[in-house]
Amino acid sequence: MLQPDITCLVVDDEPDLRRSLVRVLGGAGYRCLEAASGAEALEVLERRAVEMVLTDLRMPHLDGATLLTLIHKRWPDVAVILVTVVAELETAVACLRRGAMDYITKPFQIEEVRARIAHALERRRLVVENRRYQRHLTELVEQQARRIEELFLEGVQAVVDALEAKDPYTRGHSARVSAYAGQTARALRLSELDVELIELGAELHDVGKIGVREAVLLKPGRLTDREYEHLTQHTVIGERILAPLFKNAPAALAIVRSHHERMDGRGFPDGLLGDAIPLHARIVTVCDSFDAMTSGRPYRPAVPPADAVAELRAQAGAQFDATVVAAFLDAYPGLQGLPIEAPAKPRRSVPGGIAGVGVS
Repeated sequence: MLQPDITCLVVDDEPDLRRSLVRVLGGAGYRCLEAASGAEALEVLERRAVEMVLTDLRMPHLDGATLLTLIHKRWPDVAVILVTVVAELETAVACLRRGAMDYITKPFQIEEVRARIAHALERRRLVVENRRYQRHLTELVEQQARRIEELFLEGVQAVVDALEAKDPYTRGHSARVSAYAGQTARALRLSELDVELIELGAELHDVGKIGVREAVLLKPGRLTDREYEHLTQHTVIGERILAPLFKNAPAALAIVRSHHERMDGRGFPDGLLGDAIPLHARIVTVCDSFDAMTSGRPYRPAVPPADAVAELRAQAGAQFDATVVAAFLDAYPGLQGLPIEAPAKPRRSVPGGIAGVGVS
């Protein structure tokens, strides 16, 4: 009776012995293929799916031990049984340590061959099932890790929403900055991965304000020097909150920390100068500042988009990256229609596992 889904390849440079093994295997119900050398066996394996290989240990050019190594490397799910003589047993045992399932000594008995093949195939089944289980388990762990990241981000985004909801002047600010920044990044012809990182960092750029006193955040008048110093800490606080999650996304984390840096080195928290400021953060700085200027605040009214554009141009090279300002204007040529309506928030995950006039 044909064994289900089991194809065996018999490899031997001696035709009589090879055909003898094929008859034994065929009589036991296995589908059989033949190869007269190790090189021919590799060609067969390239073309056909094979579950088991019986190979003579001593063959010219490419012997059974070398063939075993190549098969184990290229086709790890294939069971390999060596056919050897008693004098080669030490080599055969060494091959067991290198991945062979079993060995058969010549001259062999038919029942012994059948028993050893059945035993080797059972071992192969267990190995393959265990490998599939481990692969599936790894996938489940990765899925769970991604979902944990998503839940964490959803929680952080909820915090941002709650912070902005306390102040009608800043409601929707982070979502608008994220949308502006994504389009600006595309105008700069950055990769979609960079766009995702920029949108993510921009959406969470102000999360550190959770550590700022509400009296300072909502103060209608001018901040004192001490209050301003307290407010500037939100960039460092935000980085600290997100650092455990963004280990594999340092570009997004840099946005949170550096979105209030200035090209002339007069920003905070690190006083970075020019290109020392990460590009992702420079993009969000321009977009954050534009939205801050065109949105009303308790201490000042919103300015028209045209005036905000004039300020961006005036500060290009000093506060803002001139190339980024140009890309922002290219992305939004019809600025009279701004600010844009904030898009619906997608469920984000960390993308293989972020300033303006005043403080916005």
